Amino acid sequence: MLGYITEFWEQFNWTGLLQALGRVIAVLLCLTVHETCHGLAALALGDPTAKRMHRLSFNPLHHIDWLGLAAMFVCGFGWAKPVPVDMRYFKNPKAGMALTALAGPVSNFLLALLAMLAASLMVRLAPVTGLTLWVLYFLIDLAILSIGLGLFNLIPIPPLDGSKVLFSLLPEKAYYTLMRYERYGMLVLLAIVWLDIGGNFLFNAIGSVYEWMAGLFF
Repeated sequence: MLGYITEFWEQFNWTGLLQALGRVIAVLLCLTVHETCHGLAALALGDPTAKRMHRLSFNPLHHIDWLGLAAMFVCGFGWAKPVPVDMRYFKNPKAGMALTALAGPVSNFLLALLAMLAASLMVRLAPVTGLTLWVLYFLIDLAILSIGLGLFNLIPIPPLDGSKVLFSLLPEKAYYTLMRYERYGMLVLLAIVWLDIGGNFLFNAIGSVYEWMAGLFF
């Protein structure tokens, strides 16, 4: 029995496990930063709803939608619990919603930049060990995932953030009508992801932004 346990231990794919762990941490960090920054932007514009509901937190447990998290790993597309926003607190409701929506993708791009900066410092200063290589790959993976989440949310299909920015340019009546039915956009979004419509375009966009950021630091 001891020999079997020893053999299993020696043959276990620890590298794959550590890579999977890094991916989970990166996904949780991207989603947490994204949703928290929605709440912070809303608070800055006068809406305390997210603060009252304890959503201004970098604890991922406050933001995780477990079904959405599972979908992200299985399908490559997922979601977190939306941060509650009450646009009635905004002086200009349409502009307030647009700025609050933009805060999520912008935070992801900033997170990606920070990850790339940290990766470049590690390449220049850190000794080459198993741990530093794992951290380096984690930072690069974090940057790519964060860029992907930011770009994906800029797609102007409800309930993604890009739709709120686009809708803010519409007349008042059309805006509130579309906002009322935005939950049905999820069905359209699921169909697009399932049929892989525009997947290559998004993949190429992620690669282009990543290469641009890498060029800033490497």
